[in-house]
Amino acid sequence: MTEKNKDVMEMDGMHIMSDAELNRKLDILLKTGCLLMESLADTSRVLRNMKRVAAYLGFHEQNLHISINYDIILANLSDEYHSFTKFRRCEGHSVNLWTIMKVSKLTWNCIRDDYSLERYEEELDAIRKHKRSYTPWEVAIGGGFACGGFCIQFGCDWTAFLYASIAAILGFRFRMCLGAKKMNAYVSIAVAAFVSTILAWGFMLLSTHTDIEWLRSKTPYHPFMACALYIVPGVPLINFVSDMLSSHVKTGIIRAVNTLMIVLAMAFGIAFAINVCGVDNFVKDLSMTPHHEYWEYSVAAAISAMGFSMIFNCPPRLLCAVAIGGIIAICTRNLVSLGPSTNNFGLDQGAVIGSFVGSAVISIICTRIMHIVHAPHQCISIPSVIPMIPGVLMYRALFAFIDMHGIVGEVTVAMTNMINASLIILCISLGVAIPNIFFRKMIAPKREQKMVNFILQRRLKHDATFNHEEVK
Repeated sequence: MTEKNKDVMEMDGMHIMSDAELNRKLDILLKTGCLLMESLADTSRVLRNMKRVAAYLGFHEQNLHISINYDIILANLSDEYHSFTKFRRCEGHSVNLWTIMKVSKLTWNCIRDDYSLERYEEELDAIRKHKRSYTPWEVAIGGGFACGGFCIQFGCDWTAFLYASIAAILGFRFRMCLGAKKMNAYVSIAVAAFVSTILAWGFMLLSTHTDIEWLRSKTPYHPFMACALYIVPGVPLINFVSDMLSSHVKTGIIRAVNTLMIVLAMAFGIAFAINVCGVDNFVKDLSMTPHHEYWEYSVAAAISAMGFSMIFNCPPRLLCAVAIGGIIAICTRNLVSLGPSTNNFGLDQGAVIGSFVGSAVISIICTRIMHIVHAPHQCISIPSVIPMIPGVLMYRALFAFIDMHGIVGEVTVAMTNMINASLIILCISLGVAIPNIFFRKMIAPKREQKMVNFILQRRLKHDATFNHEEVK
């Protein structure tokens, strides 16, 4: 920012306010930040949006200090003589990409269109109170078929796809009911994973004992691996990586711990159901090499991406873009990871490198089209990369831990699969986060200048004595 621009910002900065006015403005600022944090926006986005709102409210950047934690946001406004601090607690974290998109637009519109405080508060409250884009049953059905898409990625037939989808739909809907009754989030996750796995076991028995041909599946065990994957904490995990790379270490660590707790609750529910049902370790010899036609994987990837978009409350108008993103991610991953060693066409670089490249390609594409579709990077990139989650490796590790009897070989198998699965998931997160971070840094000066120009226009509109020639 030039010295002249700095002067302009100072002229529009902190002025004499009553305690009531100051309290109101800080409350508006904190409400904006908390709404974003509760919708699981990454910390950098929360901070950027709060700074725009602060500029709109007339707060001098040098006088404003913002501290963002996972559950508390604090704002302090001070000068040489006064200091005013206010904080607000963030409640009920859940992914809501629609809210993130709308708040981001609001923080620009309020400056450009010179909103009154009343209008800003009204629109912010309208965003907060707005119903989700999909009904609970629509979300459950979308999430269920997303799990069915995962099942296809793991090598099942379309009958098993249907079984996995039904088990996931019912388990997901049951989790929603538990959440509505204010049950502990981790307990509801464990119970939902247990219910979905029990249902998958029931469908396995139906498939192997029925005489009706269209009810029989050649891959009856595959639904076990996909029926509970609607719980996968994709957004918290990617936000954790983004926060760590953006130096928001404290918030990133909290997100990491929350992600780990979700995974552990999910694993407990699945493991308990597997022990109750007496399911043998069927995944130890299960091939990870894709053997379906590419069009089948493309359809499955599109279904999974759109299903998770519905879980994350992505705007309906973006579902087609997300579906295309899922197809690109899976095809890119397969092209890079497969090769002559698996009797396939590709670069033969393995699943870790393939997953990183697939997610990075999607992230780069999103940096170019986000301004075309007028949506944040997260709304398209995160649902698109979810179909690459390595479910087979995760279940191999889980079964190895369940069957562990103190044998070194079993420990080795469990740890090897867990490490490989973790590496793939980490590479997916890095592939999404790194291009987005670099792109944000590239456009930061342009965005800052854009905000300065909007503030100049507001200043000229409200102050007839303001000399525009001074800042040219």
